Amino acid sequence: MDVILLIARLLFVFLFIGSAFGHLTQATAMAGYAGAKGVPSPKLAVQASGVAMLVGGLSILLGIWGDLGALIIAVTMVVTAVMMHAFWKEADAQAKQMEMINFNKALSLAGGALAFYALFHWDIVEWAITGPLFN
Repeated sequence: MDVILLIARLLFVFLFIGSAFGHLTQATAMAGYAGAKGVPSPKLAVQASGVAMLVGGLSILLGIWGDLGALIIAVTMVVTAVMMHAFWKEADAQAKQMEMINFNKALSLAGGALAFYALFHWDIVEWAITGPLFN
């Protein structure tokens, strides 16, 4: 079971670490999209979310205070869902559907992060560098 959980950690953080590099290396381009969605200080928000995804993803992957990393990812995903995928603001049916799908994906990722939080918090995770921060 330990190997399965390690594989789950690898697969889960793959998205966040990859996205973090995109946010940090293409912040100006991504800021235009975030600004169009009404995000205040869009470039700073893109960079901050990139740092949050990188720190949270590496924390879960390496098991360095993985509970904290999981909470960082969960909060980032909930904020992203609300700020970037506000389907209730869309008038066009197709745009509304796409935003609803992305909103639900972001909330699902937040749920997965909370599951990892519980696993780290209960110190169930093997191959972790540290124990949980919140105990």
